Amino acid sequence: MAKTQAITWRRDIGLAALPLIAVVATSALAQFATFPNLAPWFAGLIKPGFNPPNWLFGPVWTSLYALMAFAAWRILRLSPSPARRNALILFWTQLALNAAWSWLFFVAHSPLLGLVDIVPQLLLIVATMVAFGRLDKIAGWCLTPLAAWVAYASALNAAIWWLNS
Repeated sequence: MAKTQAITWRRDIGLAALPLIAVVATSALAQFATFPNLAPWFAGLIKPGFNPPNWLFGPVWTSLYALMAFAAWRILRLSPSPARRNALILFWTQLALNAAWSWLFFVAHSPLLGLVDIVPQLLLIVATMVAFGRLDKIAGWCLTPLAAWVAYASALNAAIWWLNS
């Protein structure tokens, strides 16, 4: 019995590495794109009254990425199936759009391109949340804060685009 538990534990740790590495890489790519463009470009944009302070983004995204990795890990632990495969495709696709957003918004200095990315990203997050939830309720609920934050970020992105057009 102990040997079986050790094998399961090693398998679970190994499965955790993939989403953990993916979200850390996404975060690093976002930071690499964002930080050099905070001043003077982003600082010079007109922002709506509901724009949060810059310091808030780090803790929020760290929490969201941790929840995303945990949710994906829970799905990866399930037996292979078409539903699992489709849910993971949705997850990886929304994560790729997440990584691209900072480059489109900050590096390209284009709130419009950011908006073109974030709207389908939000739809994919909701679809992923539903697909994960059908397979594992906890995994689905773990993506709820991400959907809420990206909905807020979508409104913020749209307002920044509108105010600076």
